[in-house]
Amino acid sequence: MTVIKVCLGSSCYVRGNDKALPVLEEYIKEKQKEISIELVGCRCTNACQSGPNIFIDNKKYSYKTKDDLIKILEAL
Repeated sequence: MTVIKVCLGSSCYVRGNDKALPVLEEYIKEKQKEISIELVGCRCTNACQSGPNIFIDNKKYSYKTKDDLIKILEAL
């Protein structure tokens, strides 16, 4: 099972993770038959300077735009 954690700390949230949630939910909906994915939120990970951050199987990914986030997901 792939686990995607979304940092919901205030810095990551306002930098873009508030808008990442619908993108992640849509991705999971499309991929749920191919791979098992769990989407969870997490508290601040103290990596605010590089945010917004998500973690996929405990590996940190930072992105700046929705397209960057989609590229990260497509690489799974």
